Amino acid sequence: MQIEWRGLWGYGEALLAQRSYRELVIGRAASGALWLLEHPPVVTLGRREVAVDEDRIRTAGYALVSCERGGLATCHEPGQLVGYLIRDVSGVGIRCAVHAIEAGLIGWLAAVGVEACRRAGAPGVWVGSNKIAALGLHVRRGVTIHGFALNLTNTLRGFELITPCGITDGGVTNVVRCAGASPSPEAAWQAVGAAVALAFDALDSPEARR
Repeated sequence: MQIEWRGLWGYGEALLAQRSYRELVIGRAASGALWLLEHPPVVTLGRREVAVDEDRIRTAGYALVSCERGGLATCHEPGQLVGYLIRDVSGVGIRCAVHAIEAGLIGWLAAVGVEACRRAGAPGVWVGSNKIAALGLHVRRGVTIHGFALNLTNTLRGFELITPCGITDGGVTNVVRCAGASPSPEAAWQAVGAAVALAFDALDSPEARR
């Protein structure tokens, strides 16, 4: 799959582009891609209904968008690396695809000095009781859109406006808080994208299919 840096991209425009590109993948006119980018401040709501204070969110300077991804409310803001996976996962299954994204992120975090892990029943990547990367996908005809959001240098201010991902026994964190320093999304995208792609390569290997 192609790994591309898309820079700072508005959420609505990126969502329309994902849906359009997925149709190409479904029609076998494209092989799939992982788009790495940043979003201007936005709170997004997934398929599961959740109450939020819309006035408070907008007053704080965050847009509010509902979409078809899995999960509850989350936040995107500059300094966070967003990865959108548009890929046929019918051969491996959605659960394995989620685990591959998590594995790639955990591996990259280890390389920058952050010990992270999965948490049973809670997709994403965690440092203790705090989530450092959120994950949500939508699948149609075996092809995904949406993906992950990895907190690097973002302020995390937007997460104070919501109950992020429904977390009630922890919070959110970023690489700066965990390691003392972090690359920017533009500096990190190639290594993060390569780590996620490598995890998918492992899924596609003959050994994994035995």
